[in-house]
Amino acid sequence: MARIGPEVVEMERPAIRLSATVLGCPDPIALGEFYARLLGWVVRQSDPGWVTVRPPSGGPGLSFQREDDFDPPAWPARSGAPRMATHLDIEVTDLDAEVARAVELGARPAEFQPQRHVRVMSDPAGQIFCLFNDDLADGTG
Repeated sequence: MARIGPEVVEMERPAIRLSATVLGCPDPIALGEFYARLLGWVVRQSDPGWVTVRPPSGGPGLSFQREDDFDPPAWPARSGAPRMATHLDIEVTDLDAEVARAVELGARPAEFQPQRHVRVMSDPAGQIFCLFNDDLADGTG
């Protein structure tokens, strides 16, 4: 639908859907395997320059493209350092257990943690992602 003046007009839309979020990294195969294990997803496409992982049930996934000159973003942002353009938010039920599991898989917790219910992490390539549990946000969890 589109609003043209006071009336609403039905408009035909082309079929469109989000396929994947793409992250740059120096080693797509390694980073694809990390996220597949972290999320319990499967690798759907893999070559040295491009890897795609998706949930086993289907739907949008993550893709990783080779960037030989990749510089990981700084967290928190600081002048002169590469800035984070986007990051992944991953909801978990047991924050401490999932942080420990992510570390076992090769992630690192960031030094600065701004919220009680969120853990800012760096994946093996240095991309930022967050594990969070909203039940802990109000201090009752």
